[in-house]
Amino acid sequence: MLDMARQLAVDFWATIAEMSPYLLFGFFVAGLLSILISQRLVERHLGGRGVLPLLKASVFGIPLPLCSCGVIPVSVSLHKHGASKGATVSFLLSTPQTGVDSIFVTFSLLGPVFAIFRPLAALVTGLVGGGLVNLFGQDVASEKGAEPCQDDCCKEQGVKGRLVHGMKYAFVTLPRDIGKSMLVGLAIAALISVAVPDGFFAEKIGTGIGAMLLMMVLGIPLYVCATASVPVAAALIAKGLTPGAALVFLMTGPATNAAGLATLWRSLGRRTALLYLLAVAGCSLAAGLFLDFLALNINLPVVSEHHHEVLPPLIKHAAAVILLLLLTYGILTPKRHH
Repeated sequence: MLDMARQLAVDFWATIAEMSPYLLFGFFVAGLLSILISQRLVERHLGGRGVLPLLKASVFGIPLPLCSCGVIPVSVSLHKHGASKGATVSFLLSTPQTGVDSIFVTFSLLGPVFAIFRPLAALVTGLVGGGLVNLFGQDVASEKGAEPCQDDCCKEQGVKGRLVHGMKYAFVTLPRDIGKSMLVGLAIAALISVAVPDGFFAEKIGTGIGAMLLMMVLGIPLYVCATASVPVAAALIAKGLTPGAALVFLMTGPATNAAGLATLWRSLGRRTALLYLLAVAGCSLAAGLFLDFLALNINLPVVSEHHHEVLPPLIKHAAAVILLLLLTYGILTPKRHH
């Protein structure tokens, strides 16, 4: 029992040390984005029909570090301010699947191919879902949603004030928002590493579409943020899950959850919610199959085996300490309501 507890602690620390430098840098970039990209700018470009608003919505959404619940009120607000229903769904689909913090963590734990493939899959999912809604989603919805932002970030501030607000968002608000789910994800990843035998998923579940369907069924109702899902996916791959099946989990887990779907159903209508779910399921399976095809038939090194050598151990361990302090502070600091 003591050996298992010791190994859990070792694996937990190894994972957080690997990802923390990239996550801290992702927090910093997210803070800059929060002050450089205004809500009014986003809303002005997402109205109207056609492919261009869908593309803009997906591209805008990819770097934003919003989870599947946090993105709902933002999206409803965009829709109330003139964004088309298709563009709103594109934003809803692409945003929670990834973000600058998640991209850096994906690079640190899974390598560059996964880090590039994941936002591309989010972009395609946003375009497909928004297109489906433009074509078939013209049902009447009750438009009761979030009010326009009344936070400090929406008020006029000087350069110094905006910068302070952005860094506070980066290193206080974001760690507070993802802190609990991040620690849970790290604990689950460590538990999988210790308790699950090597090759378990390949032997018990297989490597075909069946494993992807299982990951989709597990991922759709769960609440897991894009960043916290990465160490879990890395642990699953290490135990024999194919990269494609892990990608299905990385796409469906952050993009959907039961509470978010219920809110979407009420806000944008039943048909839009069903088309949203169809887009997530179809695109995740297609992306998973394509990624496994690349890995198995073209011998593309989808999951990097040497990413752990990028940074010196001292930097990784120091960053892990800083990250844990930020997460702890964020969790213990109550959220202020304006």
